[in-house]
Amino acid sequence: MPEGPELDLELDRVKESIDEAREEGREEERREGRNDRGFLRKVSLSTALVAVLAAVAALQAGGTINEALLQKNEAMGTRNEAFDLWAQYQAKGIKAALLTQEKQTLISLDRVPQASLDADIARYGKEQQDIADNARKKEESARRSSEEADHFTHRHHRYASAVALMQIAVALSAIAALSKNRLLWTLSILVALGGTIFFVDGYLLIF
Repeated sequence: MPEGPELDLELDRVKESIDEAREEGREEERREGRNDRGFLRKVSLSTALVAVLAAVAALQAGGTINEALLQKNEAMGTRNEAFDLWAQYQAKGIKAALLTQEKQTLISLDRVPQASLDADIARYGKEQQDIADNARKKEESARRSSEEADHFTHRHHRYASAVALMQIAVALSAIAALSKNRLLWTLSILVALGGTIFFVDGYLLIF
């Protein structure tokens, strides 16, 4: 059986070992705590940046779809105007045809047509030409408005895709922060980068 001083020495050694183990444990906890805090700060910063970009993309998506609707409505209205002009064109043509028929009837009856008939026929022909020119301009304007509407719609789809991806990235970041999972955070950054590509494409229309 160990004597008193030897037992005390053994106890001191055990106590020192326990203290060292506790100190190492505290130091490891402090390091992990600092790492966790640093990780959470990075997650918070990246999430805030993605959220801001998502908000901008959402505003752009709303603005572009509104512009697309306005251009579509303008194209439809201009097409209706062109349709009305072509209807006028047909009406002038019918009047000119009736006067021409009247003139031919008078000639067949050996009667001299009134001079006003030729003047009216020429006037209707000129009016037809003016109406046709105006109608073609309206159709061209409607075509441009329709193309512009398609352009805004295409941009809207890009911005909407960007918003969707960035919302997914924010959700992944939140899960990563709660679970302290760095892999999920990396995945959220990659998804956010995909959303950023769609956002830039919506602005520049590269693709």
